[in-house]
Amino acid sequence: MNHNLKLYIGNKNYSSWSMRPWVLMKQVDIAFDEVMVRFDDFTPDSHFKQTMGKLSASARVPVLVDRDLVIWDSLAIVEYLAEQFPEHSLWPEDREARARARSVCAEMHSGFGALRSACPMNIEASLPEIGALALRDKAAVRNDLARIEQMWSSLLARFGGPMLFGRYSIADAYFAPVVMRIRTYGLPVSALVADYLDESLSSKGVAAWVGDALAENDFRDFEEPYRLKPRSSA
Repeated sequence: MNHNLKLYIGNKNYSSWSMRPWVLMKQVDIAFDEVMVRFDDFTPDSHFKQTMGKLSASARVPVLVDRDLVIWDSLAIVEYLAEQFPEHSLWPEDREARARARSVCAEMHSGFGALRSACPMNIEASLPEIGALALRDKAAVRNDLARIEQMWSSLLARFGGPMLFGRYSIADAYFAPVVMRIRTYGLPVSALVADYLDESLSSKGVAAWVGDALAENDFRDFEEPYRLKPRSSA
């Protein structure tokens, strides 16, 4: 089947949901055109809301367009890619592993709100002191990090690494923004999980996204709750 894929994303420094399908497609060489829609104040009349609202009622990123088809949710996007490109085995091939991978992705999709709120994705930043305060003051953040540690450790032990299910899968792309949060906020993890962080950061898709994020130099005040003003350079 011929495809003409177009992926709408937000700023790479901040947009964790955009990161997931982008790094997946880059990792396995699925061709697509990228459309960056710069984050703004998100008011109804803003450029961002007007642009994304023409594609879907959610008016959010990411959105994948395949000819006349519009898919507007990150989990729906990766499921669509898995169906359309079976040669890439984006989900684990084993039935039980595949079910487990879908489960952890669904847990990420709906959970870890405390970690996401206290430690928003900011790839350019280095904020270990903020991470330490969040862990000290917020039990829910500690619980989220403990669950991530337990989840990843058990998967790496069960499937032998170096990725969560042995070879690269949707699950690794789905947790890539968590990898970035752990790095930015200096969150403590075990040696096993630290090795996984290194594997994720060195993977082709994540490395490409991070490189682009560092080159953006486009700081948005409302995405910088821990820095008094945007930096002029990375």
